[in-house]
Amino acid sequence: MSPQHPLDPLTAEEITRVGEIVRAHPVFTDRTHFSSIALAEPGKQVLKDHARGAVVPDREAQVVLYDREHRMVREARVSLTGGTVVSTVDRIGQRPRMQSADFQDVVAAIKKDPEWLAAMSRRGLTDPAVIEVHPWPPGYHDERDDYAHRRVTKALTFVRPTQDDNPFARPLEGVVVTADLDTAEVLRVEDVARVPVGEDDGRHGPRQATREGVRRLDITQPDGPSFTLDGHLLRWQNWSMRVGFNDREGLVLHRISYDDRGRRRSIIHRASLSEMWVPYGDPAPLHRNKAVFDEGEAGLGKLANSLVLGCDCLGEIRYLDGVCADWDGSPSVIENAICIHEEDTGIAWKHTGHSEGFEETTTDVRRGRRLVVSSFSTLENYDYGFFWYFHTDGSVEFEVKLTGIISTGGVPAGEVPSSGTVVAPGVYGPHHQHAFNVRLDMAVDGDLNSVVECDSRPAPLGPDNPVGNAWTVHTTHLERELGAQRVADASVARTWTIQNERVRNAHGQPVGYQLIPQSGVLPLLHPDSPMLGRARFATKHLWVTPYREGELFAAGDYPFQSPPGEGLPRYTAGDENVRDTDIVVWHTFIAHHVVRPEDWPVMPVTTASVHLRPAGFFDRNPALDLPLPRDTTSGCHPAPGAGTGADAVCHP
Repeated sequence: MSPQHPLDPLTAEEITRVGEIVRAHPVFTDRTHFSSIALAEPGKQVLKDHARGAVVPDREAQVVLYDREHRMVREARVSLTGGTVVSTVDRIGQRPRMQSADFQDVVAAIKKDPEWLAAMSRRGLTDPAVIEVHPWPPGYHDERDDYAHRRVTKALTFVRPTQDDNPFARPLEGVVVTADLDTAEVLRVEDVARVPVGEDDGRHGPRQATREGVRRLDITQPDGPSFTLDGHLLRWQNWSMRVGFNDREGLVLHRISYDDRGRRRSIIHRASLSEMWVPYGDPAPLHRNKAVFDEGEAGLGKLANSLVLGCDCLGEIRYLDGVCADWDGSPSVIENAICIHEEDTGIAWKHTGHSEGFEETTTDVRRGRRLVVSSFSTLENYDYGFFWYFHTDGSVEFEVKLTGIISTGGVPAGEVPSSGTVVAPGVYGPHHQHAFNVRLDMAVDGDLNSVVECDSRPAPLGPDNPVGNAWTVHTTHLERELGAQRVADASVARTWTIQNERVRNAHGQPVGYQLIPQSGVLPLLHPDSPMLGRARFATKHLWVTPYREGELFAAGDYPFQSPPGEGLPRYTAGDENVRDTDIVVWHTFIAHHVVRPEDWPVMPVTTASVHLRPAGFFDRNPALDLPLPRDTTSGCHPAPGAGTGADAVCHP
C-alpha cells in the first residue's frame, strides 16, 4: 500500500529505502545496527498547511541506530523525498531497546558458562536442550553491573521437558544471570536458593479437553460494515480518524474528529499508549529484577500479533498490516496487525412513557454500537490487547486486555509465599502491578485547551441545606505543569475536563471532554526504590504539559538502564503554563494484580481502561438520531396482553 497522507506509516518499500540511504552514510559501520525505523511525523502547522493544499511535506523517517563498538545510540533523520540523511545526533549515555537479535549470542553464551552449568547440575539438570534461558531488561542494578559502560540483561531460567509443556510451570528459583548484551559475556551467575522444580506441566491449548454444549454463535452484517477504510483513513458514523502504527507504540490514532450536524469538530490530535511498566512486588532476587518498561525496552509494535478472524476478531472485519524494521534495517511485515470492526453495545438510550389519561404505553429505544480499533502484542509471558472504542454517544474508551501467562517462581512444598500465591504444586505467582500511561494530544474544538479538576463535595448543613442532602461540584483550573500533577480521588468522584474556554455551547458553557479515571491505584513501591525513580510517571494519575515536539514517552525516549527522573518529571521541570494553550494530557492507570489460582496456567482476560466522554461538547444527546431497531418503524413496545416477563415481545 502506497502512502496517501503524510501521517500514513512507512511502507515496507520505504523502510527498505531508508535502510539503503543510512547504510551509504558515514554514520553507519559494520558494527552498527538498526534499533528502529519509523515515520517522522510532520508537525501540526505542516499538517494544517497540507490540509488546505498549501504544502506537500517531505516524507521523512526517524531512525535509531546502535553502534555496538562504541556503545553509542545515534539518531538519524532521513528524507525519503530527497534520498539523504538530513541530520544525525549522538545520544550519549543512552541504551536502545532489546531486540530478538540480542538474545541469540547471549543465550548461547549462558548455556556454555561453567557457573551456570554448575547451578544446573546442582539441580540434577544435565541436558541443556530442556532448559530455556529468557533474557530480561534489568529492573535494578548495583555497582557490579557497570551500567555506565555496559548494556546488560538479567536472564531467568526455566525447564521445558517437551514442546507441549509450559516453560513457566518449571522456573528455576534463585538463579539469576547477568550478561553483557553487546559482547555476550556472562558477568555473574547468582544461585541463592535451591527449590525443587515443580512437576506441573502447565499445559493448555487445543490438545486439552474442551467443554460440551457450546453452540455456534455467528456475528454477521449482511449489508457489510458501517465504516469505511480508505488507506489509513477510517470513517464510521460521525467519527473520523487516521490509523497509524510504529514499532515502539504499536497502534496510534491521529486527528480524531466528530461530524456534529455537518460541522467537523476536532477532539484529539494524537492518541497513543506512551508507556507500560510492570513492577513485581516480591523482594526475592529472581523477582525484584522484574520491573520492565514493556514499550520502551521491548516495543509493542515489533511484538504485535498477526490477528486471526474468528479468534482475535469476530464479525465483519477489516485489517491493516504493521511494518517494522529488523536489526539489519530490512522491513518485517506483520500481517493483520490491526483489527477494525463494530460491535453492538446494547441499549444506547430508552424511555417508556406512561401518560395520565392515556391507555397506551409508549416506548422509544435505540441500540448502541461502538467502533473497535485494536491490536495485540505478546511480551515474553504476558499478552496485551489494546482496544480503542468509539461510541455513538460521542464517548471514547481506551482499554487494555491482559491475558497470557503469569511470570512465576518456585516454592517449596507446604510453604506459603509472602508476596505471591501458589498456583500449582511447586509454583507461585508473585503479586505485581501493570502501570499504563496513555498520551492524549487534545484538540477539543481547536488546539487551545485547558484542564479543569472537578470534585463533588457535600454542602454543609445550614439554611441552604436544611436536611443535608445537597452536594455541589467544585472546579479548579489547572494552571501550570507542577500543579497539574494530580491523583484520582474516589471520595469526591474526581474527574478532569479538557475544555476549550473560547468555544461555548448553546447553553453558554465551555465545550469539553471529561476524563473519568477508572481506578485510584498507585504504585506500592517505596518512594526510594530505584525502580520507582525510573517510573515517576506512575506516581500521578494525571499530568498536563504544553505540546512540545518530540515529547512522546512518559518514561523518556530510552528507558533501558535509564537514570531516575526521565520523561514526565523532566518534561514538567520548567513548570510552564498549561491553561488556554496547546496541551497534552497524560493519564496513568494501573492494573493491580494479586495473583489467584484461577490465573493458571493461562489467565482469563482482565481489563484496565480510561473513559473520555463529552461534557458540554454537544448541546444535547448526540445519539438521538440513531435509527430504530431493525424491522421496526415506530419503536419497540410490548404487545397488548404480552406481560412483562419471558413472554413479552418487541414489535412495532
